Amino acid sequence: MPIHIYNTLTRKKEEFKPIEENKVKMYVCGPTVYNYIHIGNARPAIVFDTVRRYFQFRGYDVHFVSNFTDVDDKLIKAANELGEDVPTIADRFVNAYFEDVTALGCKRADVHPRVTENIDIIIEFIQALIENGYAYEAEGDVYYKTREFKEYGKLSHQSIDELRLGARIEVGDKKQDALDFVLWKGAKPGEIYWESPWGQGRPGWHIECSAMARKYLGDTIDIHAGGQDLAFPHHENEIAQSEAVTGKTFANYWMHNGYINIDNEKMSKSLGNFVLVHDIIKDVDPQVLRFFMLSVHYRHPINYSLDLLDSTKNGLERLRTSYANLKHRVKSSTNLTTNDADWLGKITEYRNEFIQAMDDDFNTANAVSVLFELSKQANYYLQEKNTSEQVIEAFLHEFEVLFEVLGLSLEEEQLLDEEIEALIEKRIQARKDRNFALSDQIRDELKARNIILEDTPQGTRWKRG
Repeated sequence: MPIHIYNTLTRKKEEFKPIEENKVKMYVCGPTVYNYIHIGNARPAIVFDTVRRYFQFRGYDVHFVSNFTDVDDKLIKAANELGEDVPTIADRFVNAYFEDVTALGCKRADVHPRVTENIDIIIEFIQALIENGYAYEAEGDVYYKTREFKEYGKLSHQSIDELRLGARIEVGDKKQDALDFVLWKGAKPGEIYWESPWGQGRPGWHIECSAMARKYLGDTIDIHAGGQDLAFPHHENEIAQSEAVTGKTFANYWMHNGYINIDNEKMSKSLGNFVLVHDIIKDVDPQVLRFFMLSVHYRHPINYSLDLLDSTKNGLERLRTSYANLKHRVKSSTNLTTNDADWLGKITEYRNEFIQAMDDDFNTANAVSVLFELSKQANYYLQEKNTSEQVIEAFLHEFEVLFEVLGLSLEEEQLLDEEIEALIEKRIQARKDRNFALSDQIRDELKARNIILEDTPQGTRWKRG
């Protein structure tokens, strides 16, 4: 059965047909690295890591690219507030991003291009747009002529006239038309900049992905993905830029994950309900957060709350307990029972049901339901007086394969004694340095791993909770 993907461009599910047989060229918009990522950033990281894993499970060779925006207004503002330069801020939060998403079970992309490492190709791309009549220079800035691209609005399904009603030119704008968007920003005094044919400046946000997707994946890619909030204007603008330069389809399939609400309210800084992954995983097994994200279809909105997270934790523990019980029972099982063929057939059916769910636009919610059914059947089997090693091994193998596809671990990560001692030494030094924030962070991290610390006159002792 072929994989079907809901394509935002056509607003329908389509059979996936790669450009090259058994290969997938996939670009996912990454974060702007001016702070720790929030759970809104974590959702596409988890979703499209899972999509990649499933393609690989189905035998595809996936070339996966995800960028970092490491220079823009937010980074410049953060650098000014902290008294540091932009590259220092970017490096810090690129490293923080990797720590967080690795904890969430996400593999690194094949390439993580950064804007600052690709300025030359971005400038070349802008020059090509100017030469093709799709862009113009205005006092050190460069703008895209939106009306020149006749298919503008095809991803968001809006007409140019509808878009025009919501657009306006601000006082001091150098744009020829309210719909035009910036490709290159002239530098203000004191800002980070690069030399260009239009003077000192830096790229606009939209141009970076067009240039880097083309560099690393070619003129046409199979899948372009990201959060729903990126569909317009970011991805709409990418299409306009890329297709104006190459004259070819930019991406054959567009995938967008749904929004996240916090306690039934939209997550936003203004509401003060902004939740950072960095903070969540101090107290929660990161795998629980991943399992929570995958328990809802990626295109649907998802509501985050501590109660829902706790319920998810219980569900993951049930699956892990089934797996642990199987591992324990395999030692005392026989080589053969009369019902082996029936049980092995059932297990194969669950693999097929899992594939059927994932082939249908990566429906992880239904795939997770299959895992619970597999667990239920495993529990039934373990109630039998005589169990077969072959059947139990088949159950174990199914758990391991399907959990791997979803990027989930069957056993909660345990810190080794020497790792605990090293963290305690680090905490002791932090207390000596009066770095109480770090000291508390280490205590909280250990507590989340069920390690209880006791500060005594003789030193710090620990025990497993």
